[in-house]
Amino acid sequence: MAQNNLSSVTEFILMGFTDHPNLESPLFLVFLTFYLVTLLGNVGMVILIRVDAQLHTPMYFFLSHLALLDACYTSVITPQILATLATGKAIISYGQCAAQFFFFTICAGTECFLLAVMAYDRYVAISNPLLYTVAMKPRICWSLVVGAYVGGVSGSILRTACTFSLSFCEDNRIDFFFCDLPPLLRLACSDTTNTEIIIVLFGNFVILANALVILISYLLIIKAILKVKSPGGRAKTFSTCASHLTAVALFFGTLIFMYLRGSSGKSLEEDKVVSVFYTVVIPMLNPVIYSL
Repeated sequence: MAQNNLSSVTEFILMGFTDHPNLESPLFLVFLTFYLVTLLGNVGMVILIRVDAQLHTPMYFFLSHLALLDACYTSVITPQILATLATGKAIISYGQCAAQFFFFTICAGTECFLLAVMAYDRYVAISNPLLYTVAMKPRICWSLVVGAYVGGVSGSILRTACTFSLSFCEDNRIDFFFCDLPPLLRLACSDTTNTEIIIVLFGNFVILANALVILISYLLIIKAILKVKSPGGRAKTFSTCASHLTAVALFFGTLIFMYLRGSSGKSLEEDKVVSVFYTVVIPMLNPVIYSL
């Protein structure tokens, strides 16, 4: 019976913007501007890091992958939003929804791991500056990046398999602007308890484990900075971490607000705003943050 219900849903209707048809044109221009700025900033950063020999360092190597992820991140979501706003049709096939969810969670999960890797990189650079290039050899850098991608892909496979093994019956209207986990769970007509337990436990583990790595790295960084005698030297050393700390605060802050809150305090409108922030706004801001 579950299989019949699942196969009967061939498409979903995204309801995220249908309540405000008068805002479709302004929103289209806003999202198009954000998307073009995001692509220009992140792709430009990747190209600049690749062509400028002075930027061939571990820190910029990791930053180029963060920029690549941000470009892919927003490209999974924003074109669907633009197509919906331009045509007034918010219909997405079952396969497209699953693919969008899969690639979106790959980007989000990988970025989570990569930010932890970048925190470790800052710790090595500040605690052992003379041995930095030796400790962070290209082979080690590639291993850390591949590990981040493996973690992101593994988590995405688990979340996608659990989510789309649920049964979706007659109601195929997703009250959201893309195929995200909370609205899909609300839409399922089968018991979601086991699925939610697995996804929430794994999601909490990934977020908290990476947050712990970042926290420990920065505690060790602060310890190393306190050994610097001159106040000017301390400030200069810590300034190299300011961009990464800002990116971490924005990314993990929105993830925690979105996915680790209790369900009793959740508002669908709040979820939409927060989702726009971390899927569209943060990828646009990261190149600005790291260029300061």
